[in-house]
Amino acid sequence: IGFLSRITKNRPAITLKLAASLDGRIATHSGDSRWITGPQSRRHVHMLRANHDAVMIGSGTAIADDPDLSVRNLGLADRSPVRVVLDTSLRTPLASRLAKTAEKSATWMCHGPDADTQDWCKTGANLIPCSTIDTGQIDLMDALEKLATKGLTRVLVEGGGQLAASLIKLDLVDELQTFTAGVAIGGDGRAQLGALGIDALKTAPRFKLVDSRNLDGDILNIW
Repeated sequence: IGFLSRITKNRPAITLKLAASLDGRIATHSGDSRWITGPQSRRHVHMLRANHDAVMIGSGTAIADDPDLSVRNLGLADRSPVRVVLDTSLRTPLASRLAKTAEKSATWMCHGPDADTQDWCKTGANLIPCSTIDTGQIDLMDALEKLATKGLTRVLVEGGGQLAASLIKLDLVDELQTFTAGVAIGGDGRAQLGALGIDALKTAPRFKLVDSRNLDGDILNIW
């Protein structure tokens, strides 16, 4: 599917991963998010990373979670994907794990045309200038097309909520994997998806369920 997507759509195939409480929250109102899902779900995510060319996040997730995005605990460290961050102004801290490990683990920063690249150039990361839309966010189609020209065929998107919503609104999600934990956080928690601007239910995007699994108490649905 990835190769065909690159050839016919000029972009990589996109797998969107969402992990949330049973009421669709990814963190408490204070921002606490570790760990909503259990060890088996997290192990599955690492396997997903190993089976994709790249794992993508937005700058908000890079700043809030300071992730590593490598493949761990599977004996497949050599299968760790390219780490892609959509960061218009390159605001991801140079003290982050992504920046500190950019020389040894492929890290691609998709940034806007006006970003100050001087400091990030020193990290060893691959800086990819992209166009932006009216809101100042990275133009997703432009970014994905540039990733495709660099040989990426399958991209796993892990966060955050606004990036996920943008991909869904643009109909760019080829596969959706949702992990649901048996925990309730409540309406003051952080939603797993950003705003979609939907007024009528009939216009809401719908996905077809193709598989469902019990991962030691968490439910994985593949759409």
